[in-house]
Amino acid sequence: MPANHHRLPRSSADGGFSWWSWWRKLSKREWTVIAAAAAFSVFLIILSPASVSRAFTNMSANSGTASEWVPFTPSSKAQKNSAFCLDGSVPGYHIRRGFGSGYDSWLLHVEGGGWCSTLSSCSARRRTKLGSSTYMEHEVEFLGILSHDPVQNPDFFNWNKVKIRYCDGSSFSSHPDSEFGNGTKIFFRGQLIWDAVMDDLLSIGMSRAREALLTGCSAGGLATLIHCDDFRDLLPKDANVKCLADAGFFLNEKDIAGNRTIESFYHDVVHLQGVAKSLNHDCATGSEPSKCFFPQEFIGNIKTPIFLVQPAYDFWQIANILVPDSSDPGGSWRRCKLNILKCDSSQLEVLHGYRNSLLKTLNEFQQNPEMGVFINSCFVHCQTWATETWHSPTSPRINNKTVAESVGDWYFKRAAAKQIDCPYPCNPTCYHRDLTLG
Repeated sequence: MPANHHRLPRSSADGGFSWWSWWRKLSKREWTVIAAAAAFSVFLIILSPASVSRAFTNMSANSGTASEWVPFTPSSKAQKNSAFCLDGSVPGYHIRRGFGSGYDSWLLHVEGGGWCSTLSSCSARRRTKLGSSTYMEHEVEFLGILSHDPVQNPDFFNWNKVKIRYCDGSSFSSHPDSEFGNGTKIFFRGQLIWDAVMDDLLSIGMSRAREALLTGCSAGGLATLIHCDDFRDLLPKDANVKCLADAGFFLNEKDIAGNRTIESFYHDVVHLQGVAKSLNHDCATGSEPSKCFFPQEFIGNIKTPIFLVQPAYDFWQIANILVPDSSDPGGSWRRCKLNILKCDSSQLEVLHGYRNSLLKTLNEFQQNPEMGVFINSCFVHCQTWATETWHSPTSPRINNKTVAESVGDWYFKRAAAKQIDCPYPCNPTCYHRDLTLG
């Protein structure tokens, strides 16, 4: 396998926390010093073989660098709000509490997982973790932007961190008045799920947030953009509130056969699930509502500062927007869609054209000083939830900045954060997914 060709982990989450009253008094600087000292202490303990087991057991129980695994929390407001997953089960989230200087800071990450556009596809989705909490993992691992390790996540490691699970198939935007009364028992409650989870989090401390960052991956990135201003309005007026969409800027482009496949698909999602009520009002009142499911149609109306992490060669968009199976009946693109190293020169020209469309669409957005971008030339999809692509010695970089460093520069206003890569294959730091590996 080429050195820059990788298979990334599939999921992320975070772990428990103890010594609550002591940890919450620590500043970030103090925590970093303690973490370094703890690491050296462990090295000394390992010199005694009889102490190894006890040392690692104590670290797991008491250290701020303990387990990254976090249990599922069902929404306590779901039943009252009639907020249910597609199958009628209770939605929820995973939460790890902040500490020290991050005690009143909140980072929410919205899970992705596509959409359903027909009754049959939504019905099938009910029997998976993307449509039912019954099938969700009892605990998930928090890595990348959700990590509590200051080495992996230097700016947000000690914040309250929440992973919101996705089980509605509408980017948290569907409404129950679109449900069918014909015995199908499919619940379109995406907006109600969103409201219930927000109520949960506000009731356990988020209402006092000093800092907050709403983030999401893929369909969760789209949800982040849809709900960004509403999220801002929930929090104190003097709080520093921003939003980050990771691989959530889906382009409204024709496929290689000249068909508007993605536009037709989004039209079906929006009208089946009654999504229009959740879409940007200024956009939806002036055009066909389903077009307002595309971020390019409403991002200019969002008032809250936004950061876009977007690969210019997003493998999901290539396979589902640019070259869906229906546009390539002979299968000439199959190898290229699975592995960018297998694309021939003519196919790469088409991919470069898609990149150019992305940059052109975002040209006006980039002029806004409040906004930030990290557009690299990697064949990947989401990049914030995995350590390998968020912040590590081998993470993708633009101008020697990782995604994490660029996001931190933007959020804390340390430096300009408009990072745009040169075209593929110029960046040797890229992770290029090989989808033939699964």
